[in-house]
Amino acid sequence: MAKDDITKSFKLIGTRPNRPDGFEKVTGRAKYGADISAVGMLHGAVLRSPYAHARIKSINFEKAAKLDGVKAIITRDDFPKDRDGEPLKLLENTIAGEIAYYDGHAIAAVAATSVFTAKEALKEIEVEYEVLPWAIEIDDAIKPGAPILHDHIQFEGKPSNIAGTLEHKKGDIDKGFSEADVIIEREFKTEAVHQGYLETHSCLVSVAADGRATIWSSSQGQFMVRAMTSYLTGIPQSNIRAIPAEIGGGFGGKTIVYLEPLATILSQKTGRPVKIVMNREDTMRASGPTSGSKSKIKIGATKDGKIVAAQGTYYLQAGAFPGSPIRGAVGCSLAPYDIPNAHTFGYDVVSNRCKVAAYRAPGAPIGAYGVECVLDEIAEKLNMCPLELRKINAAKEGTQAVHGPTYPQMGYLETVEAAINHPHYKAPLGKHQGRGVASGFWFNAGGESSAQLNITEDGNVVVTTGHPDIGGSRASIANITAELLGIHHDKVSVLIGDTATIGYSNLTGGSRVLFASAMVVTESAKIVIKQLKQRAAKIWGIDEEAIEWENGEARPAGDNAGKFAPLTLAELAEKATATGGPIGAGYQVNTEGAEGGFATHICDVEVDMDLGIVRVKRYTSIQDVGKAIHPDYVEGQLHGGCVQGIGWALSEEYIYNKDGHLDNTGFLDYRMPVCSDLPMLDTVLIEIPNPKHPQGVRGVGEVPLVPPLAAISNAVYQAIGKRSYSLPMSPPKVLKIIEGN
Repeated sequence: MAKDDITKSFKLIGTRPNRPDGFEKVTGRAKYGADISAVGMLHGAVLRSPYAHARIKSINFEKAAKLDGVKAIITRDDFPKDRDGEPLKLLENTIAGEIAYYDGHAIAAVAATSVFTAKEALKEIEVEYEVLPWAIEIDDAIKPGAPILHDHIQFEGKPSNIAGTLEHKKGDIDKGFSEADVIIEREFKTEAVHQGYLETHSCLVSVAADGRATIWSSSQGQFMVRAMTSYLTGIPQSNIRAIPAEIGGGFGGKTIVYLEPLATILSQKTGRPVKIVMNREDTMRASGPTSGSKSKIKIGATKDGKIVAAQGTYYLQAGAFPGSPIRGAVGCSLAPYDIPNAHTFGYDVVSNRCKVAAYRAPGAPIGAYGVECVLDEIAEKLNMCPLELRKINAAKEGTQAVHGPTYPQMGYLETVEAAINHPHYKAPLGKHQGRGVASGFWFNAGGESSAQLNITEDGNVVVTTGHPDIGGSRASIANITAELLGIHHDKVSVLIGDTATIGYSNLTGGSRVLFASAMVVTESAKIVIKQLKQRAAKIWGIDEEAIEWENGEARPAGDNAGKFAPLTLAELAEKATATGGPIGAGYQVNTEGAEGGFATHICDVEVDMDLGIVRVKRYTSIQDVGKAIHPDYVEGQLHGGCVQGIGWALSEEYIYNKDGHLDNTGFLDYRMPVCSDLPMLDTVLIEIPNPKHPQGVRGVGEVPLVPPLAAISNAVYQAIGKRSYSLPMSPPKVLKIIEGN
């Protein structure tokens, strides 16, 4: 299929209508998790461990229970005892059993008539701890004699904090390095960083007298909330209704439950709705950041710039329970390149930190960071333009990736060529300024999705999907629906259904939602169009095959079909009762055909040589976006990824003190970029449609965070002439590098 065959006839797809959720959000009418309340509601609060690692010897809440207004106190003993495997791991992270594994680990929860009373009750709960040895950093967790978190975790036949490994191989790595004219090997380190969503975790849960539970929460998947709450509480999924609120940011960090199971058990015990809202401190201490890491990268190339061998070894922090995103680091790090001989290996390392959660292309930014920095060093060694090096080695259609698949139609090379030809890359630089480039990849995903499309009595369209909207899916689905039906997008309303009103839909993550939901909406629209043609056929008394649907109207397919005035969608809707009843259709499928996304970024920085401050002066993101259904949202995704990457590269990090406590639990000390830290952000959308998708959609939300770490690091090197091999490049660290320390 030619690259433009999918998109050549679109009229509304690719336009920029106003976002359908915009008015309610800017006027404060949109309801987020913390905005939801119920009659007779109680307020919950959670007691958390002050230790990095401790045995819980006893919990006494007699004094707390006697406080006026306290209605229930729960501990791990109030949860089912028969959990094992993944449910047990999830339960352990939700509320501690015999061991508290990290500073901030939940120990008990209280429900009371006010937030103040609930927090006062926490102060009266007496917990006797036996403090245990702890390990925060990777090196401390894997060294001989390290305190073992879980005896059941084995590595090389003995208890270990290495919980798992992942490996990819291609070709003969030793042979490849023997053919190289230049070989560079470096070690890198990154710190844990938080997703930084402005809305903290919150929920309201009501368990009725018949045992049926209703959960309102801000999450990236109401079906995930239902399933995980069921696993942990023992309530059948059929007895749980999970209703999604608006979501104030997630970035992968709301693909897991923290509060919902606690509020559910509290509501069970009290017979009243229970609301729990995390503050920022608890969000930082007890909801997953992404992993910190250490890695070693070795790459060899010939003198003409052809990469002949590449090797990467990655250690990623999982937090207190297994599950770091080694797949992203190991699988994505070399994905943009056609390399004949390669080997990547990842280690999943548990330590006394909060369990990590997904963060936008989980693991991929860590993987790309080291590889893209080493590639720049190779280019310098060969006296070659760093983008030309990437162009020479670019993966193309037909390339077998190191992680296994053979690439179909894709646009990585086009992103590199666009970067080479972009005015940014040719612009002059000033004193102590530097320019860096980097590329990146993310797998993207499909998965289960459901949609329902109904025609209202007045000829408007209501589409319901099962995915929380965190990236513009409602606006994009409105564009697609309007395109398919040939109507104005203002005639389309898009709703997010709950677990009782729409079929199962996997969570919002993996850059999957628009890809998957567009597929089920497309199929639903096809069925509805067939119904509309059937209704017109009934009205005209002709065969359905003699009717075509065009520009929102049923028309005779030709003069032989008869001379009838077109019937609009509104006219057919008005006659629906007389022609067969309501018009609508649903469709559910496990979607397939998602293809990876590629990006190349250019970054300019200026370094204050006296203070070590790095300021980003200009940033350009170039990405193969498939087909941009709603370009404003696509550009917004690219902007957001750049900003988060700037924070990860320059200022954000989890800082633990000597006692294993997280020191920077608020946005004053955990330094995320603000507007004054940022330049204008430029974007270039390369549209190489995904041939396996009806609208050419290729996930775009995660790739933008993959290149920035390396692009900024390479730019800092160009500015000061010395390299940093660890992140963040905060002013004290940069100053030490400048001073030669």
